[in-house]
Amino acid sequence: MGLFDQILTALNDPNTVGNTDQISSILNTAQQFGNQLGISPETSQMVMSMVGNSVRSSLQEKQTEIGNDGVQNLVNQFAGITSNPQAVEMLFSSSQQQQLIQTVSQHTGVSAETIQSVLPMVVPLVLNLLKTGTNQQQSASGSNSVLNSFLDADGDGDVDIADAMRLGGQYFKG
Repeated sequence: MGLFDQILTALNDPNTVGNTDQISSILNTAQQFGNQLGISPETSQMVMSMVGNSVRSSLQEKQTEIGNDGVQNLVNQFAGITSNPQAVEMLFSSSQQQQLIQTVSQHTGVSAETIQSVLPMVVPLVLNLLKTGTNQQQSASGSNSVLNSFLDADGDGDVDIADAMRLGGQYFKG
């Protein structure tokens, strides 16, 4: 099951924290940051995808260090729809941040300064999307189906934040 399917399943599960208002807030915030910066929706999706892939790599590293429950706790702590530089610092060292900024800038044509300014907004959004599968009764446990799918526990490679957000936007417009 892909990431988007896991998100939809979580939204329909009364035992998880995810709900349509949460998804709508995430999608609206993502659209607003793109509009405020004057970048196209396609470019915004590309930025989200590239940052999402880096978040996945970082969380996979953290998973080997602190386990599933530790990663779930990080997601719970830093997920949101407001800018949070601490979320970026928690996931990426200074050199990793600079590498990410340069890579995203080179691939999207968006200035490095702009990418640096949106990272504190994008990272909490990605984490907030991952939080949708968190069990309401055991929020600190690593049994979050959305997070597990994102971390691609089965190794099928079927993971992309931008695709999930694009599909979510289409799904929730109707």
